[in-house]
Amino acid sequence: MNDRYDAGYGGDHDNQYELVGYDEYGRPVYQQVPPQQQQPQQQYDPYAQQGYGYDPYATGTQSPVPPYDPYAAGDTGQQAPTPSYDPYGDGSGAGQGTGPGTAYDPYGQAAASGRRQRVTEQTAYIPQQGGPTEEAPQTGRGYPGQDTGTRPAHGDGVQAGAGDDDERQYHTAQFAFVEEPDGDSEDVIDWLNFTENRTERREEAKRRARSRLVALVVVLALVAVGGVGWLWYAGKLPGLSDSESKKGTTIAASAQNRDVIVVHLHNTAKGGTSTALLVDNTTTDRGTTVLIPNSLNLTADDGTTTTLAKSVDDDGSSGTLDALDTVLGTDIEGTWRLDTPYLQNLVDLVGNIDIDTDTAVPDPAAKKKGQAPLVSKGKDQTLSGKMAVAYATYRAAGESQDAQLERFGQVMQGVLRKLSSDPTAATTTVQTLAQILDPSLTDKDLGTFLAKLADLAKGGDYRTTLLPVQQDGTLSAAASASVVKDVLGGKAKSPDKDAAVSVSVQNATGTKDNTEKARVVLLNGGFTFLDGGTPSGPQATSKVVYADAADKANAAEVAKTLGLPAGAVTKGTVASSADVAVILGRDYKPSSGS
Repeated sequence: MNDRYDAGYGGDHDNQYELVGYDEYGRPVYQQVPPQQQQPQQQYDPYAQQGYGYDPYATGTQSPVPPYDPYAAGDTGQQAPTPSYDPYGDGSGAGQGTGPGTAYDPYGQAAASGRRQRVTEQTAYIPQQGGPTEEAPQTGRGYPGQDTGTRPAHGDGVQAGAGDDDERQYHTAQFAFVEEPDGDSEDVIDWLNFTENRTERREEAKRRARSRLVALVVVLALVAVGGVGWLWYAGKLPGLSDSESKKGTTIAASAQNRDVIVVHLHNTAKGGTSTALLVDNTTTDRGTTVLIPNSLNLTADDGTTTTLAKSVDDDGSSGTLDALDTVLGTDIEGTWRLDTPYLQNLVDLVGNIDIDTDTAVPDPAAKKKGQAPLVSKGKDQTLSGKMAVAYATYRAAGESQDAQLERFGQVMQGVLRKLSSDPTAATTTVQTLAQILDPSLTDKDLGTFLAKLADLAKGGDYRTTLLPVQQDGTLSAAASASVVKDVLGGKAKSPDKDAAVSVSVQNATGTKDNTEKARVVLLNGGFTFLDGGTPSGPQATSKVVYADAADKANAAEVAKTLGLPAGAVTKGTVASSADVAVILGRDYKPSSGS
């Protein structure tokens, strides 16, 4: 009937097996039947109504059913009695089963110890009634087959063959390894994974937050250090002077590189000039306007001493430039002559200027007194071209030229703040003025130079300063240190006194023209004229004063040249820049030739 079985297991019909039931997983369980007990089996009817001989609840109410023997050698007759299946092994099924078979006890409760042991892997066993014990393959399928040997049993509830009370044995083929699934295990694992993942995410979020905080602190520290460094470099840290905070502080002032241009403002309406030096210190990135009073003594081309104002009128631009280089020890690169009409056009081209005015300026074109001033006094006053010219050239009655020079400096710095920092645009502005420049200074050179100063003025690195000049027209030691040396990088050099005797003249006659007449007379006499200004009030008699006994003869010669009596010569205090000092009184009568 089963050639395959016979071929696989040798076709041994002497030791036959009979089906004794099914385990709780529906697999057949067999029992060896001795030859003398073999009974003819009936044909298996899987659809019989009598049941399979399996009582899952061990009630014992089912009728005996002949078991199915798939390995029978063709018998279809009688069937051997089948032991009933007792899944709980309490003997309730065994008492009601038919046949001499032993009840199936899956949990080993029939053992002598009486303990119920439930493990993950259950053992299906086959009680034997005699003969050698054949074991099934280790696959746990329950088929009889090759003998793999026996080993002692390790658990309770395993019954050996009949008559064997002391020794309990079982074979490896009798085990059916069953893994009992636990429905809650997956949920527990999922919950553990969820809580673990959530904890890890929280820890990761904390680590990221700490990392971001550290990175933010580092960035803020770098920004703070960079800001302080920039403030130090720009010279804007409190408590640090410009010389300590700018680059190039280790470089001596005389070794710093400077570009210098002199500008002369000519008042075409009222006459007179105003002079300033525009300085670009490329080493310290600083710009400065140095205002020079007209009373500064210069050496003329013929070797005589003259003033700045006289030099501009007589010697022109080139002569004045050389004289300034000699006195200040600078290297001026060019001269910019700026007449008042061109200044007006320049202010209009840059779009007006904003400055703080120190006085109200009346309108020169006003026909009646009491009219509103052309320029008002106050902060942030917007000036047009016409207003800027009026303010830059205004000098009130009794004011020194220094006040007017400072107004001119304000206008120049206001123009630079509004001028373009682009060299091309600044050059276009200069060309639009259509003024005639000094041959040594082209439109492109002037435009590029002004663009650099404009950039410094907009950045706050620009200032205006006045060159201090004493009444005798010479420079003091303080002026040499603060302006000539630090700003211009030069060394002050007064005109050579050996060239001519210098005479300082103060006009106390009450007549303004007497100063000019005395100057002409002295220059013609071979003396160097120095404008000493005007005393506080008129004096009746004139004086010729000398300080050193060596200059007494020179003083007498000066008195003779001016037509003063010999009694006017006296010893006294004379300014350091002059050899002889003259105070003209009302008794002074200018010569007809002057």
